[in-house]
Amino acid sequence: MTINAIEAQGLGKTVQDVSGLLTILDDINVTINAGETVAITGPSGSGKSTLLGLLAGLDTPTQGRVRLFDIDLFALDEDGRARLRAEKIGFVFQSFQLLPHLTALENVLLPLELSGRRPNGATPLAAATELLQRVGLGDRLHHYPKTLSGGEQQRVALARAFVARPPILLADEPTGSLDANTGAAVIDLMFELNREAGSTLVLVTHDPAIASRCQRRIALQGGRLLSG
Repeated sequence: MTINAIEAQGLGKTVQDVSGLLTILDDINVTINAGETVAITGPSGSGKSTLLGLLAGLDTPTQGRVRLFDIDLFALDEDGRARLRAEKIGFVFQSFQLLPHLTALENVLLPLELSGRRPNGATPLAAATELLQRVGLGDRLHHYPKTLSGGEQQRVALARAFVARPPILLADEPTGSLDANTGAAVIDLMFELNREAGSTLVLVTHDPAIASRCQRRIALQGGRLLSG
């Protein structure tokens, strides 16, 4: 039986600016199946990152609803949404979003400490260490983000996203801050880890080559759904 990991119905977002109401997203209806890989594409300003933020409950819609594994995201209060994210979602951002005062190992440990999850019964320290070794950073465990290259920081971010084995991974332009060769290596690693974990991957990208690696594409233009 097909399980819906994410379902958005009538999703819309408007904001007030100096010229009046600005529509960022308008009547978005999307269903993403568990285990599916999906790229969100479209020109700059089309609402890609806003849609990703709404699907995660990091932002609130003006209208519509989002369900994660049949849980109504916006029927929860802010604390409830935060708990659901800790249990269900891993994130990879363009700007890495590592905590600068924590080492690579401590950054990867954080989701396990917040969620209380113990993947495969391993201790948090063992799970975090193993995944950092898996992404080629076994000799960088105790380095702080400022001492790591951009590619190394994004690999720490990948390890942090996958360490708790979340059923959903959301990635927002994960190679946008990297050079082409480093970005390609990070994308290869992300898809490899995702295949192993069997998680649902939703990826915002402007790169057609990256989008083509996903099973399906959600195309936006001017805040409206073109295909998907």
